[in-house]
Amino acid sequence: MQIKKEKIILGIDPGIADTGYGVIRVEGNRLVCLEYGSIRTPAKTDLSSRLLTLHNELAEIIKKHKPELAAVEQLFFCKNVKTAMIVGQARGVMLLTCEQLNLPIVEFTPVQVKQGVSSYGQADKKQVQKMVKVLLNLKEIPKPDDAADALAVAICAIHANFKGV
Repeated sequence: MQIKKEKIILGIDPGIADTGYGVIRVEGNRLVCLEYGSIRTPAKTDLSSRLLTLHNELAEIIKKHKPELAAVEQLFFCKNVKTAMIVGQARGVMLLTCEQLNLPIVEFTPVQVKQGVSSYGQADKKQVQKMVKVLLNLKEIPKPDDAADALAVAICAIHANFKGV
């Protein structure tokens, strides 16, 4: 898929407690941050309700901004199998929501995101956050961390696409 100038990209950092999202508009050679934040679900709520909340809120973000592409971070960790499975379910809801709304999806590993934003695949979280701030000309590093991560995923998609991916 080729991203044309003046298009909107949605970045998603999946999680069950906090799913970060970031919406960026490409204006020529500039990247403009339209919105970022975190979809939060209460820990004491049953899993199916949490997944429904993620679906509903992501659908509203997509309908509001009408992005041309969703960039989703792939799961990387596997220390706690139970946590990985739950986060995987949240990620599945993100992918399904995008598909239901006919939003094309690209996926990136954490290393690809770091490489795409900071040109160093082993960059630490703080380095990536500082680059997000610089690349989007923001006054401060986006908070929460999940939102900054989602913006980084969107930036990665933009950079990858312009290199012919």
